[in-house]
Amino acid sequence: MSKIIGKRGINYFHRLNSASFTSVSASSIEKGQNRVIDASLTLIRERAKLKGELVRLLGGAKASTSLLGVPLGHNSSFLQGPAFAPPRIREAIWCGSTNSATEEGKELKDPRVLTDVGDVPVQEIRDCGVDDDRLMNVISEAVKLVMDEEPLRPLVLGGDHSISYPVVRAVSEKLGGPVDILHLDAHPDIYDCFEGNKYSHASSFARIMEGGYARRLLQVGIRSINQEGREQGKRFGVEQYEMRTFSKDRPMLENLKLGEGVKGVYISIDVDCLDPAFAPGVSHIEPGGLSFRDVLNILHNLQADVVGADVVEFNPQRDTVDGMTAMVAAKLVRELAAKISK
Repeated sequence: MSKIIGKRGINYFHRLNSASFTSVSASSIEKGQNRVIDASLTLIRERAKLKGELVRLLGGAKASTSLLGVPLGHNSSFLQGPAFAPPRIREAIWCGSTNSATEEGKELKDPRVLTDVGDVPVQEIRDCGVDDDRLMNVISEAVKLVMDEEPLRPLVLGGDHSISYPVVRAVSEKLGGPVDILHLDAHPDIYDCFEGNKYSHASSFARIMEGGYARRLLQVGIRSINQEGREQGKRFGVEQYEMRTFSKDRPMLENLKLGEGVKGVYISIDVDCLDPAFAPGVSHIEPGGLSFRDVLNILHNLQADVVGADVVEFNPQRDTVDGMTAMVAAKLVRELAAKISK
């Protein structure tokens, strides 16, 4: 549905350039687009300033997690439901079925642990005819606005996995150098240009590695990979840990130490890294995945300065009636917030 709506908006503005609408200049359209983008970023900027001031006034926080939603689904190669995920994840975080403490004892109601600056209004921006080149820049700018307000660090709610590229780019540029990335996923998402789309959710890590935004990329949970995925992995020096060897790799993966010599560590979690028994609400169901406790063991034992993270590819349109996958995604967010904040 989001893909259809987005195309309608873009096609409408393309038609404005046809002979029937010669009275509407390209510069006028661009000015209108700029106003929408500026308004969108202003709201995020002011929210980030407010939350940053609050955290600084409370004191005692070296790093504080701030949620930023990016409800983008049109770069998915199959289903576009992840565009509807951010509000469902937020609802699950605060639904009241569990308390607000993380497993390691941090209190989510403490603004020094978790704040929220809202969403990038992806659909509204696309409905103005903004293309993906500019949209990716808007997402990057939104992440930088969060990071401008020390000690806030971004935890981004997707959305499909294409959002990781502009987010990691922003984190790396803001910090002034590459990061190490821990990427949990059923797929490597490293196609050169999947189905002709350089911003495809299946190509996000190719863009990240091409840009030099990561030194090390560790991919864990992989169980759907073809020859191109392996060749691209070798091309970029990616450390790919497939599920078929997980029992052998487990001791090492549950005792990772990352980030030495770089600007920090970024964690990207595609919900389909989990076996569908734990998370059925995803677009690409791949049996044979990680258990939820496997993922938490990796996160809890990771030794790293985590400077940003994302949780992506939850598809509410495929979730169970009781919202099981929403709760799974929410718990991932909770535990990542605890890992980032200090």
